[in-house]
Amino acid sequence: MTGDCDEIASAVLEEFRKLPAKRKPCVRDNGLHEWVPLAGIVAKGPGWVRCVALATGMKCLPASKLSQANGTAIHDWHAEVLAMRSFNYFVLEESRRLSLGDDETTSDFIRRRTGEEIGEYKRQKPERDDEDCWHGQPFTWKDDVSLHMYCSEAPCGDASMELIMAAQDDASPWAVPGLPDETTQETPSSEQDTAPELLGRGYFSQLGIVRRKPSRGDAPPSLSKSCSDKLALKQCTSLLSSLSSLFVSPSSAYLTSIILPESQYSPTGCQRCFSATSSEGENLQDNGRMKPLLPYLRHSDTTAPTASAQDTAMSKIWRSSGYAFVPFKVHTTTLEFDFSKRTVAAAAERKAQAANSRSNMAASNLAVAWTANGLNEGIIGGVLQGRKKFDIKGASAVSRTKLWKLANQVAENLVGIESSQGCAQMLLECLSSEGATYDEVKGCLLLKGRQAVKEEARREALKGWIRNTGDGGFRLSDQ
Repeated sequence: MTGDCDEIASAVLEEFRKLPAKRKPCVRDNGLHEWVPLAGIVAKGPGWVRCVALATGMKCLPASKLSQANGTAIHDWHAEVLAMRSFNYFVLEESRRLSLGDDETTSDFIRRRTGEEIGEYKRQKPERDDEDCWHGQPFTWKDDVSLHMYCSEAPCGDASMELIMAAQDDASPWAVPGLPDETTQETPSSEQDTAPELLGRGYFSQLGIVRRKPSRGDAPPSLSKSCSDKLALKQCTSLLSSLSSLFVSPSSAYLTSIILPESQYSPTGCQRCFSATSSEGENLQDNGRMKPLLPYLRHSDTTAPTASAQDTAMSKIWRSSGYAFVPFKVHTTTLEFDFSKRTVAAAAERKAQAANSRSNMAASNLAVAWTANGLNEGIIGGVLQGRKKFDIKGASAVSRTKLWKLANQVAENLVGIESSQGCAQMLLECLSSEGATYDEVKGCLLLKGRQAVKEEARREALKGWIRNTGDGGFRLSDQ
């Protein structure tokens, strides 16, 4: 597997090296060497490997600023999250290209679904109390093209807690003064009451819990969940976002593996954070937090005597909408990113020794979003580099507003295609209903299955998840 892992990592690293210098960390005038995390999504097909999306970044928007975002500013631009947003831009752009062409237009990554695959869903509008869920997407990710992620740093949150503990002078667990039991807490109703309840990187004795993005102690609190938690959820919802999953079936769009540098891999942390079973296939004792989702494992037999009636009913919702619990594997690579914290620290130390001075390094505030089909952006503060915060002109192509507009274009194109006529009108109604808000689009009946999957995963495995609300009331017509 080492060769495959290095090949996947290399695909991302090589694409980043091709980017212009303005997209990369630098050495500042004061001698500070900048570093930044990198993440990329790699597609592996028959005889080929390609990086289709990558991103750098390590910041997020404070909870107090969400109401000003108005669909323009990105909430979370940690590399892993921004890479997944970029991947969804890639998917929507591929869908748009196919929707503009005839049957001869093809993609190496997604394909048109047949009438037999879509079945009655292309004609039948779902109802609120339907037992089955809509699964009439016109496209699907190709079955023979697997998806992988490379990360230059361990994902923040639960998967990296052992690494953080090991880096402390004293790795003893910290006392937890008066915090609730986050493995069982209910989701609070007041956002103001919740910000302190999601831990960042501290309190090592609390393992297997949902955490917020780590930050300095004096930084305003954020409710953006850690990259570990968001990646764990993607094992249930696939890599597709709500908007992308309106056009592309989620059934084949799951990560197969995550590749980490050897120094950034904690077997204990990753197994606890992402797994439901051990590598030998035996159930973990208590520390695999995804274990409650085993009834939804792909190909598992939910009619077996051990499955409860509720499990069977919920499994029907997952499967009828194309979802399943699809765990990814975590592997390592010997390759290092040119601007990883370790590489930059070593370079800064060498330069300091040569100059008989002190080694200095700092995190870069520049983020990058790139895709293989044309996206190439620099992002600072959640908006395009050089633009004012929350200015509509600064909206990135991977912002909520721009992705919604792109999805709407795909739906409009599909209306004119005879083979997609049945579902295209439903998609257009969902995306462009007069006066509809972004939250209302995400809550439409076509996404009922996705909503149920997310709720079940949060309730059973990712307990204590607090939604990052406050930026869903904008309308496409206002942008």
